Amino acid sequence: MTLLYQDIANRLHQHIEAGLYKIGERLPGVRLLSQQFGVSVSTIVQAQRQLENEGTLEARPRSGYYICERPWIKPELPSPSSPPQRPMPVTGQELSLHLARVVNQEDFIQLGAAVPHASFLPMRALQRSLNKVVRNYDNRAANYAFPPGLPSLQQQIARRMLASGDRVHPEDILITNGGHEALTLALRTVAQAGDIIAIESPTFYGLLQVIDSLGMKALEIPTDPQSGISLPALELALEQWPIKACVLIPNFHNPLGCLLSDSHKQALVKLAHKYQVPLIEDDIYADLAYNGERPRSLHSFDIHQCVIYCSSFSKTVAQGLRLGWMLLPPKDLERATYFKYVTNLAAPTLSQLAIADYLEHGGHERYLRQVQLQYQQQVSLFARTLNKYLPEGTRISQPKGGFVLWVELPNNLDTLALAHQMIEHKVSIAPGRLFTASAKYTNCIRINCAQPWSPVVEKALISLGHECLRLAP
Repeated sequence: MTLLYQDIANRLHQHIEAGLYKIGERLPGVRLLSQQFGVSVSTIVQAQRQLENEGTLEARPRSGYYICERPWIKPELPSPSSPPQRPMPVTGQELSLHLARVVNQEDFIQLGAAVPHASFLPMRALQRSLNKVVRNYDNRAANYAFPPGLPSLQQQIARRMLASGDRVHPEDILITNGGHEALTLALRTVAQAGDIIAIESPTFYGLLQVIDSLGMKALEIPTDPQSGISLPALELALEQWPIKACVLIPNFHNPLGCLLSDSHKQALVKLAHKYQVPLIEDDIYADLAYNGERPRSLHSFDIHQCVIYCSSFSKTVAQGLRLGWMLLPPKDLERATYFKYVTNLAAPTLSQLAIADYLEHGGHERYLRQVQLQYQQQVSLFARTLNKYLPEGTRISQPKGGFVLWVELPNNLDTLALAHQMIEHKVSIAPGRLFTASAKYTNCIRINCAQPWSPVVEKALISLGHECLRLAP
């Protein structure tokens, strides 16, 4: 059965084929099209997204959709990973601190760290909430919000968790200083120094830093850029090694962008229960689905209480407020809460009050609908531009949410040297070896697309292509 938005996409395609809309011409706005076809604005948006995925339309940030001059043939996906099947200590993460420092330099094009530019965040609504909190500054704002955190924020998070299929009690939510601390507390709760932690390969380098800081070892599991972590490989690893936990990013993985199917998630939870190994879920990108439908969390399938859920507001509200949260099985909640308390007493009270007010009054769902479309346009535009300027044979991921791209360059091109060379152009990129403990992905990079498109950004991508050609062996 053809869905309504698919029917509208087909009719728009017919209009384009008939010459009603010319090549290179801007498509009429969504409101005008919704009136023309007698459907809702959201249906038009879905139809436009389908035509963009097919290569019929091209999204231009802050401008709209344009008729493509020629259909875009997407490059091949990056190769599925095949990491060494043995635990390894984490090394070579020092460059990530340099990436973090570069974020503070306004004259740099920030394509390295996965930090959204302020223009993609709900800064005006958040400012109103911050002003309100400061104006009404009282004893609550002056005091510590000891763990588990402010009840008003716990309640707002519990309401938001319903969108991921989770019904949770507000008092079971532990507020943290960002997602990084949530992952740290989760690992400290279920493992100790010397233990083996199973992870996807490649994976978010912040997780590797946490594993390193706690003296643990990483066991990388093969991961496909579309379907995600290999269940057979994970089960084999669970049979062979005394794994203490498995850490995953099931929704719009960083850096691959893949989305696990619901059946894959259910199978993961069953596998974890079978081997009595906790799953630590990093769900930080789930609100950024391009189709507007938030995918279910691993935690929502957890009938055996084996999933520790971690998330943060850093990608969808503001990274500088440093707020995240956790959901843990009852047997682990008290231990994690104690670790949180002895580490830094409490998460910032003003930040908790401000985000609680923003979630209640700031129009967060409206903001998400807007930014989901923006990120889809950004990622598509960056992918097309990279495909145009990078060497032949380059492979690029095709995420369904989030704002990062994983780029696999032709073999033997050293992206660590490329990253250092791009610094001379005042452009930061994230070389692939940051995303592994096994010295792999030396010809890969991750690109942050959450930067406003401009001639300067396009010039940065052109420079990236030129440096690739210059460094090619």
